[in-house]
Amino acid sequence: MDYFIESAPIEKLQCDCLIAGIYQDGQFTPAAAALDNLTDGLVKKIISRGDLIGKNGETVLVNALPVGGIERLLLVGLGKKDALSVKTYRKALSSAVNALKKTIVKSAVCCLGEAEVKGADLTWKTRQIVEVFNDAVYQFTQLKAEKEADFKLQCIAITAAESEQVQAQSGLTQGKAIAAAMDLTKWLGDLPGNVCTPSYLAEQALELGRFDKLSVNILEEAEMAALGMGSLLSVSRGSRQPAKLIVLDYQGGERNSKPIVLIGKGLTFDAGGISLKPALGMDEMKYDMCGGATVLGVLQAVAEMDLPLNVIGLVPSSENLPDGDANKPGDIVTSLSGKTIEILNTDAEGRLLLCDTLTYAERFNPDVVIDMATLTGACLVALGRVPSGLLGNDDELCNEIIAASETAVDSVWRLPLWEEYQELLKSPFADMANVGGKDAGTITAACFLARFAENLRWAHLDIAGTAWRTGSNKGATGRPVPLLCQYLLNRSQKA
Repeated sequence: MDYFIESAPIEKLQCDCLIAGIYQDGQFTPAAAALDNLTDGLVKKIISRGDLIGKNGETVLVNALPVGGIERLLLVGLGKKDALSVKTYRKALSSAVNALKKTIVKSAVCCLGEAEVKGADLTWKTRQIVEVFNDAVYQFTQLKAEKEADFKLQCIAITAAESEQVQAQSGLTQGKAIAAAMDLTKWLGDLPGNVCTPSYLAEQALELGRFDKLSVNILEEAEMAALGMGSLLSVSRGSRQPAKLIVLDYQGGERNSKPIVLIGKGLTFDAGGISLKPALGMDEMKYDMCGGATVLGVLQAVAEMDLPLNVIGLVPSSENLPDGDANKPGDIVTSLSGKTIEILNTDAEGRLLLCDTLTYAERFNPDVVIDMATLTGACLVALGRVPSGLLGNDDELCNEIIAASETAVDSVWRLPLWEEYQELLKSPFADMANVGGKDAGTITAACFLARFAENLRWAHLDIAGTAWRTGSNKGATGRPVPLLCQYLLNRSQKA
């Protein structure tokens, strides 16, 4: 999809379709009012006969207009004017693009940026138009014989007055970078495990080295073994695919400025190891690398936006498969920190990757560390598929992430990380067990990681319920790319 800013007045527009908003209280947006005047009251007629009452998410497509260069009109309900929030605004955008996907329209002019959204400026609204529209038109066709998309939409112009060009262009730049990052994250997640192996993921990371300020280094198993990453390497023992530790280094800030470190679990397929998962739904375990894919997507967005920050991305990547050399329940491994871990369940492998990576992150002397992982099914049970789980050892960092999530409309919910939960990880044979039993699985997983983040300002995002959709609409979501990009944008404004 191509996106650009359009400043021409409505009477001079030439387009396949114009998208305009209508409020539920009978008020028109400026574009709807201008089009009503241009068409001798057509919009009023549509409303008066009840085709559209302005309820949020309603749409009516007018396939022919009597005058001007606008061939079609898509009216979109915005709900009550004084109640249009960031969430309902995105709902209206989603309804608009999904309505257009059902038509033969190739290009459209979107006037929804003029809607009045509580607490949002034109930069934010422009960015949301790009993000929501791009998300809706994403399709994974790479491995299909018929690769053509099932819609015609190719180009979206977003209206802004001459006096609003700076805000609109800023939103456009952010939106295009974040949308492209979500595309990369979703595409990597949707690839099957026989294509997207740890080596393939590393190759895609190396491609990001095309950006001047972004360097990429791949640590091989021999290098990790020399460092003492016994926990991480134990996970790949059951696989024929060698593990990789992907290191992305973006230097956009001051030379001595402490970096922000992002860590993403990159398990390209998780069968559970010896603690084998049930067959039903196991195909979705190709999505166990969505945390790692998110790190690649976010670093790409950071480079494209040229943010004045130093950001390190770390992606420990492996497979978790059953084999004669695989981890066994009861095995004890030694982590990079020197702490020993009794593996009671080989399907709790993500934390074995992450704990060594958290210790490795200390060498960068980071300001903060944020990890993201499809870590626990318990998070899906606790929170469903609406928010990602958030836990951490630093209130300021967690509050900044929550604030960013509200702006990005990429929700999180903070769970406690109390000392009492640490009791569940006790082991009679090692410093700790890798699982804490059936209770509070998301919290005990984070408690495990917290033992390796004691020297860090650290937050953990459990994205097991939000990284992909299941069922007939199965596919990666690209979350939490918007959240992390917003967090970094907020940080860049303070830099």
